[in-house]
Amino acid sequence: MNPRTILITGGGGKFGRSLVSHFLVTGDRVITTCRTHESLEKLAAEHAHHGERFVGIKVDLTETDAIKTLREQLDRQDIQPDCLVNNARSIGFLKIGEEGLVSRENFANEYLLDVIVPYELTMALTTQKDSQIRRVVNIGSQYGTVAANPHLYTDPIKQSPVHYGVAKAALAHLTKELAVRLAEKGIQVNCVAFGGVEGRVDEAFKQRYAQLCPMGRMLRDNEVVDPVDMMLSDKCSGVTGHIFAVDGGWGIW
Repeated sequence: MNPRTILITGGGGKFGRSLVSHFLVTGDRVITTCRTHESLEKLAAEHAHHGERFVGIKVDLTETDAIKTLREQLDRQDIQPDCLVNNARSIGFLKIGEEGLVSRENFANEYLLDVIVPYELTMALTTQKDSQIRRVVNIGSQYGTVAANPHLYTDPIKQSPVHYGVAKAALAHLTKELAVRLAEKGIQVNCVAFGGVEGRVDEAFKQRYAQLCPMGRMLRDNEVVDPVDMMLSDKCSGVTGHIFAVDGGWGIW
């Protein structure tokens, strides 16, 4: 397979860092966005040995002109991605108030980053002249398909942000809509809906999760990258509009 030019939003986050590293190791060219200079500089230092195959762009995708700014920077560097991974998110938007209620600002911002930004960026890249985009993967969640199980949490209302699942459900439907609308251009649009991944929870949470999941455990970091890679490869050339559940069977119970 020929090297790809992959644009991955949110390269400084947990999933983003794994995806950026993986695709650089496979020989692809990776362009990634970060919201802060600190995150971008850290990534750049980690991947300096990859030379020009790593390109970092500082942009806050929640800002009104962010997509325009990103496109201008890509054009300035003569970069034409052929793959897009919509991965950017902000944990800060998942904060819940003392009474277990989500503020209008956090609800709107979560929806903005999870749904509106992927829509705007996908359309901006696929409609521009000489677009090379052929595959788009949206990073979703099991909670875009099923509601949160209250038995997983010690304080379900405060620990399970309702707006996260609502936004991921909208992202799943956006995937299907874009798959239909972009099919005539030969562009595939899919979503990988992940279950819980180890790394940010304590042992008690992992044990509760294991009891509720058919596979009996959370996902590991190395299980995040391969499904995305597959969806961006010729191995899935006949797949579009698909919500690929990578959740250890969570959604089948």
